[in-house]
Amino acid sequence: MMSLNHIRPWRNIYRRKSRQIMVGNVPVGGDAPISVQTMTNTLTTDIKGTIAQVQAAADAGADIVRISVPDEASSKALREIVRNVSVPIVADIHFHYKRGIEAAEAGAACLRINPGNIGDEKRVKEVIRAARDNNCSIRIGVNAGSLEKHLLDKYGEPCPDAMVESGLDHIKILQDNDFHEFKISCKASDVFMAAAAYQQLADATDAPIHLGITEAGGLISGTVKSAIGMGNLLWMGIGDTIRVSLSADPVEEVKMGFEILKSLGLRHRGVNIISCPSCARQGFDVIKTVEALEKRLEHIKTPMSLSIIGCVVNGPGEALMTDVGFTGGGAGSGMVYLAGKQSHKQSNADMIEHIVEQVEKKAAEIEAKGDLAAE
Repeated sequence: MMSLNHIRPWRNIYRRKSRQIMVGNVPVGGDAPISVQTMTNTLTTDIKGTIAQVQAAADAGADIVRISVPDEASSKALREIVRNVSVPIVADIHFHYKRGIEAAEAGAACLRINPGNIGDEKRVKEVIRAARDNNCSIRIGVNAGSLEKHLLDKYGEPCPDAMVESGLDHIKILQDNDFHEFKISCKASDVFMAAAAYQQLADATDAPIHLGITEAGGLISGTVKSAIGMGNLLWMGIGDTIRVSLSADPVEEVKMGFEILKSLGLRHRGVNIISCPSCARQGFDVIKTVEALEKRLEHIKTPMSLSIIGCVVNGPGEALMTDVGFTGGGAGSGMVYLAGKQSHKQSNADMIEHIVEQVEKKAAEIEAKGDLAAE
């Protein structure tokens, strides 16, 4: 449905102005959509398994996928992986600067290096040269858990000031070497520390910012922490690309990333289901219905909205603002709404199949009109 932001200014988010860089064919920063990332957890040397995981993430909507390159065998495997996937690959480099050089030569679209453990300035310069020669961007990945010793000595412990100083020091190295195709992150597992660091960083540089709460936890706890930390930053307009770090399947990271962006109206992909928590008034089993619809509608990529409300208290009002809606009634049936208008009754027994049919029909209509600007 048409956005109402033009008449509801309190819904608008004004994004921080940043430079735009390219990660492969994906623009990051500037006015580009906020990209969603994840990271594989297979052994990189398991080429077949890693390719399958990258493709699964891409199918879920991932714009960029990161792969760890811890040894020379992984560098060799990366070359084969890059050739067989459809999304840009970020090579995750720690400790061994030579892996960064090898990854750039293997076709990585971006190198993620940690200034706290990549080595001295000379080694960083060699990585910069390899990145430039291979049209590869760089992500400066500052992490509270691996800050440089001199900063820990100076500040006594990891803190936002130390993280930002680390990031700005590394930015200077890149800029002194006339390299500007970089983005930066300042991650911490502590939500407050990460948020404070990112706010300082946003004021100190115009580089694109990669958001993340590192080591956030499992699917539920990690999503909550990420939604609070990144959600507040995104609301302030900070963030050009995100990763929800979870101890879970990478596909779940992608899904949660889109849910966070979707909730803020920053990006839309697939069906946004608006549903009630259910109560004694419900005319059908709302929870089981929503669970079934989430699975049945995973294949829909078109941005659209669906309301599933158990009774007539809030159902009609919610349906007015969704593409397709179903509101529970009585006598084993409910009301179907299309484009915000009451359309027809439908039995509870066949409602799931009918709703899937209506959503697929609406998605096809939207695609036919080419109305996918929100994505």
